[in-house]
This record gives sequence, structure tokens and C-alpha cells, in this order.
Amino acid sequence: MKFAVIGGTGLIGSQVVENLNAVGHEAVPHSKSTGVDVISGQGVDEAVAGADVVVNLTNSPTFDEASPAFFRTSMDNLVAAARRGGVGHFVILSIVGVDQVPELDYYQAKTLQEHILAEASIPYSIVRATQFMEFMDATMSWTSDAETVRLPATPIQPIAAKDVAAAVAEVAAGAPLNGIRNIAGPDVFTLDELGRITLTHQGDNRTVVTDPTAGMFAVVKGDVLTDKDAHLAPTHYADWLP
Repeated sequence: MKFAVIGGTGLIGSQVVENLNAVGHEAVPHSKSTGVDVISGQGVDEAVAGADVVVNLTNSPTFDEASPAFFRTSMDNLVAAARRGGVGHFVILSIVGVDQVPELDYYQAKTLQEHILAEASIPYSIVRATQFMEFMDATMSWTSDAETVRLPATPIQPIAAKDVAAAVAEVAAGAPLNGIRNIAGPDVFTLDELGRITLTHQGDNRTVVTDPTAGMFAVVKGDVLTDKDAHLAPTHYADWLP
């Protein structure tokens, strides 16, 4: 099958392309660097033309009130191109529990993206993942200083990016779900606990202070999966740590 992987040069997209090509598919990465702009629409029709499956892994450049406009415009452009191209399967990557955090502009924006796809009359699949292990350093940086890192005790079930990419590639190569697949890492932590584990591994002597008001995850209820049908990835955080 032929796959158009939009956002195919990023952390997840590049691995999705590699995984699909490794098993004999034709997966082509598209991004601004290859001349495809999902906001202006430049190059979108050409990227989608002839593809059996579109995998959209583009992301808003901001997490604030501007993010809904990004997903509205980008999805409108991609869905229209997919219809014109006769695409048989459209896949996006979203977030576990994304529709349960209306307080966050970015989560509202990702929920909007899901709704646009579900209403597009194109066979589709939504892969919802928990927080990436790769984002832990960035998460800590939001609320840290020279001596402390403040983190809430939000329960999370972190997943490695390579496992996310493998799940997206598997779903994209299969029959459309016309629904959602939830994926997560195998272990549950609280965010402050994960911060302590990370700093200890890095030899960082800063203290993690449990602060229920700290950072974006202060309003997130958690991304722990209790659904018996959820897919658990194999990589443990302790094994992922460099």
C-alpha cells in the first residue's frame, strides 16, 4: 500500500515511515521541508494523490488558544484533499483522555481534530497515546529553577516514542477502526515520582516538590488506562532511560 505520512519527518512520523517501508509498503514523508504546508494548502493535493492511506502527524506550533485554528485549518485542507484523492483510510495521533480536559486549549484543539475526522465521511482511525517518555525533561523544565522542580502528583502511564510509532504504523496498515485505539506504556507513576526517578538517573541533585498547581498537568486528571481493551506497549521507563 501507499502511505502519505504528513508530518513524516518528526519524532513519530520518521519512525512510522521507517516501520512501514521496512515491511514492504511505500510510505512517503511530507512536511514543510518537503514543500507541503497544511495551513496554506500548498502541496497538499500532490502529497495525498495516489495514497491509499493518509497518516496525519502534524502538530500545532503552540499549545495555547491559537491551537484550535491550526487543527481546524490543517484538517479541513487534508480532509478535502483526501476526498479528492479517493483516500480509503485516514489516521491521526491523539492523546488518551483528551476529551476530558476542557480547561486546556490544546486538549480542546485535539478533541476538535478528532471530531473533524470522525465527521469527514472517510474511513478513519484515531490512535490515542499517553504522554511520551521523551517529553519528561521538557515537562520538568516548565516549573523548575536551580534548586527545585515542582510537579503535581498526576498519574501517568508514559510510553516510548518508538512504541507509539509502531502502533500508528500497525493501525495505518490495517482496516480502518472507525473509532479509537488507546495505547500506553506498561507502568503507572505519579508525575512527581517520575520526576524523582529521572533526576536520580541523571545525577541531578535538585529536589522534586509535589505541587498540585504546577504546570499544564495540574489540570489533567491523568492518562492512566483502565480499559481492558487498551494496548500496552513493551518498553518500561527504567529500560528506556539512557
